[in-house]
Amino acid sequence: MSKPADFNFEPAPELPGADRLAKYSLGAIRQLTHRMWDFEIEGLEHIPRTGPALIAPNHLSFCDSVFVPAALPRRMWAIGKGEYMDSWKTKHIFPALGMIPVDRTGGDAAQVALDTAARVLDDGHLFMIYPEGTRSRSGNLHKGRTGVARLAAKCNAPIIPVGHSGTIAVQPPDTVAMKPFKKVTVRFGKPMWVHEHGDPSDPRTLRRFTDAVMYEIAELSGQTYVDVYAGETPAEATASGGAPSKTSEPRAMPRRLSVVGGTSETPVSITLPPTRPALRTSSIGPLLRTNGGPPAALISMPPGRTKTSAK
Repeated sequence: MSKPADFNFEPAPELPGADRLAKYSLGAIRQLTHRMWDFEIEGLEHIPRTGPALIAPNHLSFCDSVFVPAALPRRMWAIGKGEYMDSWKTKHIFPALGMIPVDRTGGDAAQVALDTAARVLDDGHLFMIYPEGTRSRSGNLHKGRTGVARLAAKCNAPIIPVGHSGTIAVQPPDTVAMKPFKKVTVRFGKPMWVHEHGDPSDPRTLRRFTDAVMYEIAELSGQTYVDVYAGETPAEATASGGAPSKTSEPRAMPRRLSVVGGTSETPVSITLPPTRPALRTSSIGPLLRTNGGPPAALISMPPGRTKTSAK
């Protein structure tokens, strides 16, 4: 039985969630996960002790949303599917713990959730979002949605890639009970910045950066990478404008991308800045795009954010 790491609960009465309930619930979850499972955590030194960061894990099981928050040394908020608000079992407890429901059909309803997510980051907190967009039913790691990169660029925050293993054994898809005494490992990678891959206002930069994040997640989780979105076949990906691999065979992981945007089979190292860089743009485009549909509206600049003047 491992011992939970030190934890900093950050009160935030102005943000979604109930501070008192969240504090005691998270404390109980952290104790339970270390008592009931062989729970290992690696890379905690990569989590900033203060300031904003996006936590970007792979998504295999419902209990991913239990183990990843339990592994963090700080309180976090997260995007959750709007369907949780339709059940009496989850409609109150999940929002109280800091879940921000999102309408996954896009449009104005989804924009409200993304505005709230930007506010969480702007206030200097951690925010978790699954870059695959939904759970992987195949066990593979799927192509990442660029919404996570857009949010990171908008809020000038790093992305922390996360790879976990063992959660499917704890709670297989479409099951309710979590099997105890299984081994679960959560690994946090080094912070990654959008600007290291080019101009954050360029959609091609956001695509390159998202692919680089997925590369790191694949290395951390040990999953096989497939170059299609979760829930899509290669044929559907082509119809919706995606770019699946020429073969239907999954790749071990995506190619690591260079800083200038080219690709190379040989990994390259990226020097990360010691502090968050200042962005020159106040708007970089939509945060979400529906498959084959129009882009969602822009997120407005969160209150209190200082903008540099554009030239």
